[in-house]
Amino acid sequence: MKSMGKTIRREGLALLITLLVGFLGFYIFLPPLSLQSREFYFFAGALMVVWFLVRVPTVSVHVEEADLQGRKKRIYSFFPLYITGLLAALFLLFSILSLTIFNASRYSQLLTVEEGDFATDIPQITYDQIPMLDTESARRLGDRKMGELAATNNEEQKSLVSQFEVSPDYIQINYNNRPMRVTQLEYADLFKWLTNRKEGLPGYIMIDMVTQETELVRLEEGMKYSPSEHFGRNINRYMRFRYPTYLLGQPSLDIDDDGVPYFVAPRLTKRIGMLGGTDVKGAVFVNAVTGEHQYYELEDVPTWADHICPADLLVQQYDYYGAYNDGFFNAYIGQRGVTRTTEDYNYIAMNDDVFVYTGVTSVNSDQSNIGFLLVNQRTKAAKFYPVSGATEQSAQSSAQGAVEDLGYAATFPILLNINNQPTYFMSLKDSAGLVKMYAMVNVENYQRVAVGNSVAECEKKYTQTMQSDGSYVPQETLQVAGSIEDIRSAVVNGYTWYYLKIIGYPEYFAMSVEHDTSLPVLSVGESVTITYDSEVVDGVAKAVDVTRNTGA
Repeated sequence: MKSMGKTIRREGLALLITLLVGFLGFYIFLPPLSLQSREFYFFAGALMVVWFLVRVPTVSVHVEEADLQGRKKRIYSFFPLYITGLLAALFLLFSILSLTIFNASRYSQLLTVEEGDFATDIPQITYDQIPMLDTESARRLGDRKMGELAATNNEEQKSLVSQFEVSPDYIQINYNNRPMRVTQLEYADLFKWLTNRKEGLPGYIMIDMVTQETELVRLEEGMKYSPSEHFGRNINRYMRFRYPTYLLGQPSLDIDDDGVPYFVAPRLTKRIGMLGGTDVKGAVFVNAVTGEHQYYELEDVPTWADHICPADLLVQQYDYYGAYNDGFFNAYIGQRGVTRTTEDYNYIAMNDDVFVYTGVTSVNSDQSNIGFLLVNQRTKAAKFYPVSGATEQSAQSSAQGAVEDLGYAATFPILLNINNQPTYFMSLKDSAGLVKMYAMVNVENYQRVAVGNSVAECEKKYTQTMQSDGSYVPQETLQVAGSIEDIRSAVVNGYTWYYLKIIGYPEYFAMSVEHDTSLPVLSVGESVTITYDSEVVDGVAKAVDVTRNTGA
């Protein structure tokens, strides 16, 4: 009995040590406690090995037996290693059952793809609505904003700059139907975290992708939960301890309609063979200020949230669809109708949502696209648009060729609807990474390229290029001639607009100074001819040309 009690105590000690090691490993590595997680098998297997090893020197888990010579020997229990072997067998079995060779049709059905109509689905856009800001440029603007705060005489702002840095993770969101890039502040170092953690991060950086207006949004109460926090308030650890069995993707910052910051992580699931067919099931939301958290199924996610389905996952699911739509072997032998996405992707802000955009090409050709794909990152609704034309890389080369003497590099294009023409839009940067010019390239014919020092100039040249070869028929326009009765101006989305009223006409005619730099010198009583779109909204018609009537 005494020997048995000693064994039980040692068993308890070994188990306690194992549990402590397991908790420490879980705290650091944060593996999901789920059989659908590959990390779980490695974590659990490693923990079983630890259990076995700590039992050897501390526990009498052996049976003393006499051999033929009467000597006693120890026979150790390998029970923990048996569990490790079982986990390894399950992992191998599930991995085999998840292979694409056995589940090609199921992989091809992870993403439901419908065919769309470009002119109907993609709203037409003008130069004053084009989001021209990529991640690198956003980082420059964010750093510049912090630099401006440091240069002020405001001691509070100087202190803020010395204590915090700007995170490089600029996420594209739609905020109140405006395309924005947003990122949180971070603690400058561990000491700054110790001195500021009670108040939390004071705010986040938000940049308008159209006007490039940069704002440091200060919060009444600081963000207590973020990636730069440590221990229990680190956002990854905070989510894991509250949802230990969930497969969670990388949390990203999002802002609700009232400006409240949230960190949102997709909840993933495996739909094929326990370990294959990764898909999005829902999302976990954590209020970055209060720590309040909520899980939503995918169909119930709030409409203000934009980044629920990771872009890489959506692109991968389409590649499965394009490869295995006609079976596994056709993907590698014959390859009839096999398609794949192009090398990169971008985002399009549309209808108060963010869509992943990527080109689609045949596996037998990498010189042209057969169409492009748009997938809503909130709902996972996917549409394929059969518009054949240049790949994004070809468009970049075409744009760079137009300014070859300047040596500018083109950014990865975004897709726009310019006068019902699918159009690639790019910024052209110098060797220092500064935007110097802009380019538009027609998707269906990448020889139609236009560059300009401003977006307005670029669009104007692009439209003229299409008109000259008959590929563009302008919308219905009207003309009015007369003397100016009233002139007003206003800044709209960062652009100065002039509103002209002609004697005898009830509506105002609006045009941006970016489109015509002579507008500020017009005066009341001057005679002009205005060409304008036939559609009048709230008493304002959009002018496309304003010409002075000389001699009047």
